[in-house]
Amino acid sequence: MGKASISQAVTGIIEPVISQEHLELVDVEYKKEGKNWFLRVYIDKEGGVTVNDCQKVSHLIEDIIEIDQVIHTSYILEVSSPGLDRPLKKEKDFLRFKNHRVKVTTFSSINNQKNFNGTLKDFINDTVLMECQGKIIEIPLESISKAHLIIEI
Repeated sequence: MGKASISQAVTGIIEPVISQEHLELVDVEYKKEGKNWFLRVYIDKEGGVTVNDCQKVSHLIEDIIEIDQVIHTSYILEVSSPGLDRPLKKEKDFLRFKNHRVKVTTFSSINNQKNFNGTLKDFINDTVLMECQGKIIEIPLESISKAHLIIEI
Protein backbone atom coordinates (compact mmCIF):
# COMPACT_ATOMS: atom_id res chain seq x y z
CA MET A 1 0.00 0.00 0.00
CA GLY A 2 1.42 3.41 -0.97
CA LYS A 3 1.69 6.47 1.31
CA ALA A 4 -1.42 8.09 -0.15
CA SER A 5 -3.53 4.95 0.13
CA ILE A 6 -2.39 4.41 3.74
CA SER A 7 -3.45 7.99 4.55
CA GLN A 8 -6.82 7.35 2.88
CA ALA A 9 -7.30 4.03 4.68
CA VAL A 10 -6.45 5.60 8.05
CA THR A 11 -8.81 8.50 7.30
CA GLY A 12 -11.64 6.07 6.57
CA ILE A 13 -11.27 4.17 9.83
CA ILE A 14 -10.60 7.06 12.22
CA GLU A 15 -12.91 9.78 10.91
CA PRO A 16 -16.08 8.27 12.47
CA VAL A 17 -14.35 7.97 15.87
CA ILE A 18 -13.10 11.55 15.73
CA SER A 19 -16.56 12.80 14.69
CA GLN A 20 -18.10 11.00 17.71
CA GLU A 21 -15.84 13.14 19.90
CA HIS A 22 -17.32 16.28 18.23
CA LEU A 23 -13.99 16.99 16.53
CA GLU A 24 -13.12 17.49 12.88
CA LEU A 25 -10.49 15.43 11.09
CA VAL A 26 -8.58 18.02 9.06
CA ASP A 27 -5.82 15.91 7.53
CA VAL A 28 -3.82 12.68 7.77
CA GLU A 29 -0.19 12.46 6.65
CA TYR A 30 1.96 9.35 6.47
CA LYS A 31 5.57 10.10 5.63
CA LYS A 32 9.12 9.03 6.24
CA GLU A 33 11.52 11.47 7.86
CA GLY A 34 15.02 10.18 8.34
CA LYS A 35 14.77 6.58 9.57
CA ASN A 36 11.28 6.94 11.05
CA TRP A 37 7.77 6.81 9.63
CA PHE A 38 5.31 9.36 11.02
CA LEU A 39 1.54 9.21 11.02
CA ARG A 40 0.31 12.74 11.64
CA VAL A 41 -3.35 13.32 12.37
CA TYR A 42 -4.61 16.90 12.44
CA ILE A 43 -7.84 17.63 14.31
CA ASP A 44 -9.81 20.78 14.99
CA LYS A 45 -12.97 22.07 16.63
CA GLU A 46 -14.71 25.37 17.07
CA GLY A 47 -12.54 27.40 19.44
CA GLY A 48 -9.48 25.20 18.82
CA VAL A 49 -8.27 21.87 20.17
CA THR A 50 -6.63 21.28 23.53
CA VAL A 51 -3.78 18.99 24.57
CA ASN A 52 -6.43 16.78 26.22
CA ASP A 53 -8.30 16.50 22.89
CA CYS A 54 -5.08 15.39 21.17
CA GLN A 55 -4.25 12.85 23.87
CA LYS A 56 -7.76 11.40 23.85
CA VAL A 57 -7.80 11.04 20.06
CA SER A 58 -4.32 9.52 20.11
CA HIS A 59 -5.43 6.78 22.52
CA LEU A 60 -8.68 6.16 20.64
CA ILE A 61 -7.20 5.81 17.17
CA GLU A 62 -4.00 3.99 18.11
CA ASP A 63 -5.93 0.82 18.93
CA ILE A 64 -8.18 1.10 15.87
CA ILE A 65 -5.23 1.44 13.49
CA GLU A 66 -3.51 -1.54 15.11
CA ILE A 67 -6.64 -3.72 15.02
CA ASP A 68 -7.32 -2.91 11.35
CA GLN A 69 -3.63 -3.52 10.50
CA VAL A 70 -3.56 -0.66 8.01
CA ILE A 71 0.12 0.07 8.66
CA HIS A 72 2.62 -2.79 8.66
CA THR A 73 5.75 -0.90 9.72
CA SER A 74 6.55 0.80 12.99
CA TYR A 75 5.60 4.48 13.06
CA ILE A 76 5.32 7.44 15.38
CA LEU A 77 1.76 8.73 15.88
CA GLU A 78 1.34 12.48 16.30
CA VAL A 79 -2.05 14.10 16.87
CA SER A 80 -2.20 17.89 16.79
CA SER A 81 -4.02 21.03 15.72
CA PRO A 82 -3.66 22.06 12.06
CA GLY A 83 -2.09 25.35 13.15
CA LEU A 84 -2.86 28.89 12.10
CA ASP A 85 -1.95 28.19 8.47
CA ARG A 86 -4.44 25.33 8.37
CA PRO A 87 -4.77 23.39 5.10
CA LEU A 88 -8.00 23.64 3.11
CA LYS A 89 -8.99 20.39 1.42
CA LYS A 90 -12.73 19.83 1.48
CA GLU A 91 -15.73 21.86 0.37
CA LYS A 92 -16.63 22.58 4.01
CA ASP A 93 -13.11 24.01 4.60
CA PHE A 94 -13.51 26.50 1.76
CA LEU A 95 -17.02 27.46 2.85
CA ARG A 96 -15.99 27.85 6.51
CA PHE A 97 -13.12 30.22 5.71
CA LYS A 98 -14.86 32.54 3.24
CA ASN A 99 -13.43 36.07 3.40
CA HIS A 100 -10.13 34.81 4.85
CA ARG A 101 -6.76 35.24 3.14
CA VAL A 102 -5.56 32.04 1.47
CA LYS A 103 -2.74 30.73 -0.67
CA VAL A 104 -3.62 28.22 -3.38
CA THR A 105 -1.18 26.25 -5.53
CA THR A 106 -2.44 24.45 -8.63
CA PHE A 107 -1.13 21.40 -10.48
CA SER A 108 -1.07 23.29 -13.78
CA SER A 109 -1.15 26.96 -14.79
CA ILE A 110 -4.30 29.04 -14.70
CA ASN A 111 -3.86 32.42 -16.39
CA ASN A 112 -0.11 31.65 -16.63
CA GLN A 113 0.38 31.11 -12.91
CA LYS A 114 0.25 28.30 -10.36
CA ASN A 115 0.37 30.25 -7.07
CA PHE A 116 -2.47 32.47 -5.95
CA ASN A 117 -2.64 34.66 -2.84
CA GLY A 118 -5.89 36.40 -2.12
CA THR A 119 -9.22 36.43 -0.33
CA LEU A 120 -11.42 33.36 -0.49
CA LYS A 121 -14.78 34.61 -1.74
CA ASP A 122 -16.84 31.45 -2.23
CA PHE A 123 -16.96 27.79 -3.19
CA ILE A 124 -19.55 26.95 -5.84
CA ASN A 125 -19.89 23.81 -8.00
CA ASP A 126 -16.51 22.37 -6.90
CA THR A 127 -14.82 25.66 -7.79
CA VAL A 128 -12.95 28.04 -5.49
CA LEU A 129 -13.60 31.72 -6.13
CA MET A 130 -10.73 33.95 -4.98
CA GLU A 131 -10.14 37.65 -5.23
CA CYS A 132 -6.53 38.26 -6.26
CA GLN A 133 -5.37 41.84 -6.92
CA GLY A 134 -8.93 43.03 -7.52
CA LYS A 135 -9.86 40.20 -9.93
CA ILE A 136 -11.97 37.12 -9.26
CA ILE A 137 -10.14 33.90 -10.14
CA GLU A 138 -12.01 30.60 -10.51
CA ILE A 139 -10.02 27.51 -9.55
CA PRO A 140 -11.55 24.04 -9.91
CA LEU A 141 -11.05 21.95 -6.75
CA GLU A 142 -9.45 19.10 -8.74
CA SER A 143 -6.79 21.56 -10.01
CA ILE A 144 -5.64 22.45 -6.48
CA SER A 145 -2.49 20.70 -5.27
CA LYS A 146 -2.33 22.67 -2.02
CA ALA A 147 -4.39 25.35 -0.27
CA HIS A 148 -4.00 26.88 3.17
CA LEU A 149 -4.88 29.90 5.26
CA ILE A 150 -2.45 32.79 5.30
CA ILE A 151 -1.48 33.81 8.83
CA GLU A 152 -2.51 37.40 9.49
CA ILE A 153 -0.95 39.14 12.47
